[in-house]
Amino acid sequence: MAVTAPAPAARDADVAARLVSWLGRAVSWLTLVMTLMTFGVVVLRYGFNLGWIWLQESVTYLHAMIFMVAAAWAWQTDDHVRVDIVYRERSERYRNTVNLAGTLIFLVPFSLFLLLIGWDYVAASGATLAGSREAGGLPLVWLLKSLILTLPALLLLQSWSTARQCIKNLRQLKAGAPADEIDTETDPRLFVAQLREIGISSNRIR
Repeated sequence: MAVTAPAPAARDADVAARLVSWLGRAVSWLTLVMTLMTFGVVVLRYGFNLGWIWLQESVTYLHAMIFMVAAAWAWQTDDHVRVDIVYRERSERYRNTVNLAGTLIFLVPFSLFLLLIGWDYVAASGATLAGSREAGGLPLVWLLKSLILTLPALLLLQSWSTARQCIKNLRQLKAGAPADEIDTETDPRLFVAQLREIGISSNRIR
């Protein structure tokens, strides 16, 4: 049996998913570091009457990095907060359609909007290398603000991977095959045509 090489679009989606996963797993370890640092700040302040602004700000930096970088990974692994009333009790076709529609209609526009409105703000901060306003604080406020762009960028990467996977699953379900037994199409130019086809077939969702 001949083996068909994955399409460039499918490979790109896999690379995006792996990048999101790797970054999420990497920053997840910062949770332990943040916890230990918070414990140290409390002990030093209330036990020895010592404190440093840079140490306290470091906890804030870690907290922001964990949530802004790992948000896309949490979505990838379905560990994000979901208002689940009827979702999990519905058919697989329904769930994939909801995920695809939510990604394309809500998440992608939101991420693009966040990139648009945050770009000048982050660029201005980076141009001046903005630092902490507190004496002894970290001179890395410009780096902290760059997370405003990191979050939507990673969400867009995961959106590409999620949309491809949902389309794949819906086409396989339409063909009557399990979602993990048939590969995606080899021509990335079919992406728009796939969306149109799924949109037509979604009227028959159970």
